[in-house]
Amino acid sequence: MTSTDVDESVRFLLTAMPELRIRGGGEGEKARRWVHVGTDDSYLCIEDRGATEKGPHQPYIHPGMNHLGFVVEDAAEVARRLRDAGYKEGSTYLDHPFRHRYYFFDHDDNEYEFVEYLSDNPAEMNQYDS
Repeated sequence: MTSTDVDESVRFLLTAMPELRIRGGGEGEKARRWVHVGTDDSYLCIEDRGATEKGPHQPYIHPGMNHLGFVVEDAAEVARRLRDAGYKEGSTYLDHPFRHRYYFFDHDDNEYEFVEYLSDNPAEMNQYDS
């Protein structure tokens, strides 16, 4: 993911999910700076490629990223941390019987979904008709 401020992107992710860590980073030929944020099993790569402002992409209209979703153990706690840190909140969906979802935006207006499943049954977790 390209960011206008790598440190701010990392701060957003670590605020939402403090169990993540910076796995590594450096400089590259194309990326001025890159950082891997995640766990031993998965990560997001945040890159500085010199952009200083957002481009013309409009999520859900133009091709490109609409939102990133993360499964978390306590979505309300993630939302509290992000609110307390001053991040802009998007939609909240608490009416589904088997999942709670909160959406937040980082400094570049990238949208993130944090979902907490209230069931271990995949048929209930992935139920899209209610």
